[in-house]
Amino acid sequence: MRSRIFIGFLLAACTAGMYAQGWKVRPKLLGISHIAIYTSNPAATEHFYTVTVGAVKAPDPENPQGVRYMIGDKQFVEVLPLPAGAGNNRLDHVAFYVGWPGVESMRKFLKVKGWNVPDKVTKNPDNTIHFEVLDPEGNKIEFTAPLVFAQVNPPNVIGHHIIHVGFVVHDRAKEDTFYRTLLDFVPYWYGGMQDNKIDWVSQQVPDGRDWLEYMMTTTPPGSTMPQHQMGVMNHFSIGENSVDDAFATLQKGGRLEGVQADKSTKIGKDGKGQFNLYDPDETRVELMNFHATEKPCCSPFTAPDPAH
Repeated sequence: MRSRIFIGFLLAACTAGMYAQGWKVRPKLLGISHIAIYTSNPAATEHFYTVTVGAVKAPDPENPQGVRYMIGDKQFVEVLPLPAGAGNNRLDHVAFYVGWPGVESMRKFLKVKGWNVPDKVTKNPDNTIHFEVLDPEGNKIEFTAPLVFAQVNPPNVIGHHIIHVGFVVHDRAKEDTFYRTLLDFVPYWYGGMQDNKIDWVSQQVPDGRDWLEYMMTTTPPGSTMPQHQMGVMNHFSIGENSVDDAFATLQKGGRLEGVQADKSTKIGKDGKGQFNLYDPDETRVELMNFHATEKPCCSPFTAPDPAH
C-alpha cells in the first residue's frame, strides 16, 4: 500500500515538475493558424474569398461579427468589419498554432520572459483557446491551439495551405528581439528588389515550415501609407505546386473577372513562381510555388521549403 502511495506521489510530483518546467521552456510553435483582416464591403469580400479563392465560409467563434473563410481544416482567413478609425490599415492580427505543452504554457512562458500578456487565456464557443500580445512594433499576434479541428475540405479552393504571412516592419533588429531571440524563429531567406537592398526578411516558425515575412519599409512609424501599399505589404500567401496551373484554373473558371490582379504569373526574387491578386479592400493574396525553379537573389534558402 505504501509503495502505491509513494509511486502515486512520485508521478504527481514529476507531472507537476514537467509542467512547471514547461513554463520555462518555449512551447512548440507549429505554424500559421490564420490572418485576420478588415472589410468595408462584406458582400464583395465574401464573393472574392468564396468564388475567386474558393474558400468555405464558416461562423467565427472568436468574434460573432466576423466570418471565417476556411482554406482547409486548420487554416483560415478571418474577416472582420472595418472599425472606425482604422485608416488605410486592413490588418487586425496574425495567429500561430501552439503545440505541447499548450497555449497556457505559452502565456506563462512569455510572462516569465517579461512580456506583457493577458491575465488568462480566452476560451471560445468552439472550445479553442487563444491569447493575444503585441510584438515590439505593436502588431497584434495571437497564439492558439484548436481542441477540435473543423472537418472542412473546400473543393474549389485554389490552394490548401497558407505558407506565409507578411506585415509592415520598420526596425528589423527590434522585431528580432521577439521573433528570433524569444520565440526562436528560424532564418529562411531574405532579399530585395535590388541585390544590395533588403526589402523582405523571412523566418520560419521553429517547429514547422510556415514563415513570417518582414515587409521592410523606410516610411516612419505612424506615417500614412496609401491603402494599396499597405495591402501589398500586409498580405498572406497560399502555396502551390504550380502557380501557372493555378492561374489557368482561375482564368478558365472566370474567377478573376472584376478582380484586381497581376496580368500573368512571374518569378519572384526568391526564384519561386508567384501570382498576386487583391481582395476588395486591397489585401494582397499571393499564390506562390512551394519550391524555387530559379536561383534566388540575395541569399540562399537556409531552411527547408514549406510542406505541401
